[in-house]
Amino acid sequence: MTTARRRLTLPHPFLLLMGGVAVAALLTWLLPAGVFTRHPDTASGRDVVVPGSYHQVAATPVGPVAAVLAIPRGIASGVDVVLVVLIAGGAFGLLDRTGALRRLVGVLGDRARHPRLVLAGVTIAFTALGALENLHEEIIALVPVLLLLARRVGYGPFTALSMSLGAAVVGSAFGPTNPFQSGIALRFAELPPMSHPALRVGMLVAATALWVAYTLLVATRTDRAAAASSASTTTPSTIEDAMTPTGSLRRDLLLLAVTLAPFGPYVYGVLRLDWGFHELSALFLVAGLLVAALSGRAPSDAAREYLASMEPMLAPALYIGVARGISLVLTEGQVIDTIVNGLATPLRDAPPVAAALLMIPVQAVLHLPVSSVSGQAVLTMPIMAPLCDLLHIGRDAAVIAFQVGAGLTDHLVPTNGALLAMLGLAGVDYGRWLRFVVPGVLLVALVGVAGILVVA
Repeated sequence: MTTARRRLTLPHPFLLLMGGVAVAALLTWLLPAGVFTRHPDTASGRDVVVPGSYHQVAATPVGPVAAVLAIPRGIASGVDVVLVVLIAGGAFGLLDRTGALRRLVGVLGDRARHPRLVLAGVTIAFTALGALENLHEEIIALVPVLLLLARRVGYGPFTALSMSLGAAVVGSAFGPTNPFQSGIALRFAELPPMSHPALRVGMLVAATALWVAYTLLVATRTDRAAAASSASTTTPSTIEDAMTPTGSLRRDLLLLAVTLAPFGPYVYGVLRLDWGFHELSALFLVAGLLVAALSGRAPSDAAREYLASMEPMLAPALYIGVARGISLVLTEGQVIDTIVNGLATPLRDAPPVAAALLMIPVQAVLHLPVSSVSGQAVLTMPIMAPLCDLLHIGRDAAVIAFQVGAGLTDHLVPTNGALLAMLGLAGVDYGRWLRFVVPGVLLVALVGVAGILVVA
């Protein structure tokens, strides 16, 4: 007699996030409330922690009613990201409805003599975008496109996610000039903007090379194993028919260029003009209207199709908002600083190099309640950097530990609404994603460990 092996099945992402809100509310009852004293930083407009100033305060536990209210409040506080997901997703959905996207992917697949070179090129491109401007939520709208591309060259959702989401997270974590991770961490560690430039560029190159290799070897093998063990929901003939290159190639390329055009000015705006998601939403709104006009649709038909194209993005957009409710509950319950203090204090008694390396798991654990990497840098760097001084190790060790611990765990943490949104669109279960991605994260983390050993 044989028994079927049962695998742990995690709840639906929406339930998983709401469960996170409930756990956060419970922690406000179990942990003592406490705060660090903060002072305003005029250059960044943020309140910065004063090291050694942690003190307990009167408890403000979050009850069931307040916890439920935190969900719509979290969605409201993340409305800028919610809107960019809906509007950008609508633009790409409208492009897909014209048939241009599928035809172009079909042409690329037919002409790609070396599919692995295509995958490597896409992976490097997403790594570069992550390194430049912390590309993350913006990928949600691209997931359907990437799935088409991966399937056309013979692979599946793990490859699509690895060469986009995975690559962007690696680039964001190790990007020497990423203003939202290394840039802000170096600032609040009181280090020069390009401290140890050769080391930082070397870490980015090494991490990129490792992730490209991981995508080509492991992601593609995972997709093939999944295809062999279960029947695909889309038959090969259906995919081939949908992507037959008919119509005007020149017009299709124009429609694709218009849809992708917002990324150029957005990257420049982020780096030079202090742009945010509202500007990206406006750019994609214009792009979507131009796609509608160039496709020859009547204005009313184009408007209806544009709105209909946003519908698949509604759930992914809400995941991001619900995830913000978790940090909202922990902040109002005044336990985030308690968690930070509790994790950082034991490091003072550890040997110097061990303490530097232990900062990685500390930052990884903190990234569960603090889903914003820039917010985590502001919270932890004023504590970890002086701790390095006490241990007689370089402050760069604390910055690299933050980049690895917080940056790379964007691959993993269930409080990352954008991650769950992309997994949902790709049809990948969170548990299966963890089994795939954890070895890759540990492999790339070795680059950061080597960097810490150099500067410690």
